[in-house]
Amino acid sequence: MTGEGQPADSAARPGHLPWGVLGVPSSAAAHWPGIEQAPAVLREAGLVPALSAGRFPVQDFGDLPVTRWAAHREAGRPNNAEAVAEVLDAARARLADILRQGARPVVLGGECTLALALVAACADLGRDVGVVYIDGGQDLALPADHPEEPILDSMGVAHLLDLPGTDDVIAGVGPHRPLLQDADVVFFGYSDEEEDRHGQVGSVRIPASAVSADSGAAAQRALAVLGNEEIIVHLDVDVLDFLEVPAADIAGYGRGPALAELTQALRVLVHDPRCAGLLLVEYNPDHDPGRRAAAQLVTMLRAVFA
Repeated sequence: MTGEGQPADSAARPGHLPWGVLGVPSSAAAHWPGIEQAPAVLREAGLVPALSAGRFPVQDFGDLPVTRWAAHREAGRPNNAEAVAEVLDAARARLADILRQGARPVVLGGECTLALALVAACADLGRDVGVVYIDGGQDLALPADHPEEPILDSMGVAHLLDLPGTDDVIAGVGPHRPLLQDADVVFFGYSDEEEDRHGQVGSVRIPASAVSADSGAAAQRALAVLGNEEIIVHLDVDVLDFLEVPAADIAGYGRGPALAELTQALRVLVHDPRCAGLLLVEYNPDHDPGRRAAAQLVTMLRAVFA
């Protein structure tokens, strides 16, 4: 390792590799249906050509089968947990194959829980990854915290960290438990109330206010505190103000970074030599009948990848 915890051998970094797009059209972990449509709509809006206009080649690996939300309550478990696990297992296997082919995944979700699949795929190959978790919240809920709302979409990081009380099947997605330690995650851009209700997670937190104050510096700080050999950028579009970009499955109003601020931060993160993948999740086309938000997201990523 060298300064700021980064690997000494720059040739081993993933930042020179091509990108590989994979759609995971699932809403199994969501609050309701809708986000399973996102990969198809983003493709129709020109996302793959937009990425291909950037610095590195892009290969399109297609989409996994559609998995739509369903109500399936089990006592003490998140809703539809077995279906979510099936989606994660399928995505994990496909993403591991993409990584073996020497590409950096761009995952079009789908749900926040897909971070588990990408981290697990990296772990399958023995890769040391950290996550910049860009999200309106922190996804640290536990099944017992909200038994009336047992939705896995708000529990993804809790399962990555294998916090006490997580679902064994979901936390077991991957070659080892936990998949990540606190130091492997930076929460970035969140504006929801603190979700670490039990005081168990010591990860660095960079709130929306810090991103809005200086998005480039905030991104550099996130990179500096992650000592991993590679990083993954997780982007839940609910980090954005729904009135500026009406994209999110769960809307947030007037609290997150502006689109231009997020774009600047993403450019810093995605162009870092350690960047090994990107997840774009929680876009709900049902909230975007005119496809304005889809166009905004494509324009943003075109600028990020340029």
